[in-house]
Amino acid sequence: MYAVVVKVMLSDREAAQQRLDEDVVPQVSQSPGFQAGYWTWKDSTGLSMVILELEEEENQAADRVRTMVGGMAGAVTLEDVEVREVVAHA
Repeated sequence: MYAVVVKVMLSDREAAQQRLDEDVVPQVSQSPGFQAGYWTWKDSTGLSMVILELEEEENQAADRVRTMVGGMAGAVTLEDVEVREVVAHA
């Protein structure tokens, strides 16, 4: 399994939450190989992790994240996107 880890800066939490609920989570959960997704925030920083089955799916998902966050201009600024191998889970 692989994880797409995304870090964003939040400038409008209400707009970001609405976009997550209405667009991001439904789209991501329909991605090929989707296993789980978690979106968190603290103060003005958001951190998410989406677990997918194969590395190829993760790389495609990372590209989609860049597009999705780009569509949230004014609410969220992308800080970092990385693909990591999941080496353990419980």
